[in-house]
Amino acid sequence: MGDRTKTVTHIRNLIVQRKPDAKTLLELACGTGAILQGLAKYYDVAGLDASSAMLAIARKKLPRIHLVQKNMVTFSLGRKFDVIICVFDSINHVLKFRDWKRIFQRVALHLTPGGLFLFDINTEAKLKRLVRAPIWVNKFGRNIELINITGARGGISNWNVKVFEPQTRHRYQLFEENVKEISFPVNKIREALQQQFHAVKIIDPKGGRLSNNSDRLYFACKR
Repeated sequence: MGDRTKTVTHIRNLIVQRKPDAKTLLELACGTGAILQGLAKYYDVAGLDASSAMLAIARKKLPRIHLVQKNMVTFSLGRKFDVIICVFDSINHVLKFRDWKRIFQRVALHLTPGGLFLFDINTEAKLKRLVRAPIWVNKFGRNIELINITGARGGISNWNVKVFEPQTRHRYQLFEENVKEISFPVNKIREALQQQFHAVKIIDPKGGRLSNNSDRLYFACKR
């Protein structure tokens, strides 16, 4: 995914502003550990992900960090954290809003008093724009990536990802996966969060006013 220094800095700044005394941090959907690796110098961190393959990569980067394979909709860890984060629009991959609400409940149970839940989303407006956009073509190293985003029923967007990896000078191997995302109205998300958290702040990372055209939003929620 490339260098995540800027994202780590942004998340760190949000935490310092809203929970400056934080010492412990859990990342939901931590993937290969890029964010945890950057935050480990500031906090006692732990990570959770549903993918054993991604966690295997994360463990190589973070051999001393507690990483567990669990579903963020139903997780139970038996301990609490000062901060819980979920970034890179990971929650958008949860396709039912009742499961978003279950995540909010699980997070609230795992936060210390006054703890902070910080997560981001791709907005409905952004997903609609991506469906209308042409196919993305990216190169990384000698690999070629194609991403074609199409609409499906119920507001779901399907991300068809193809990666062509060179095997010889004239031969490539194709890797392909379909990844689904969905988003929901901001007011609906805020109302669900207010059932679990006493303060909910919505932030546009571009620094502008919150609007129907915002692409990505952060939610900062205090327990």
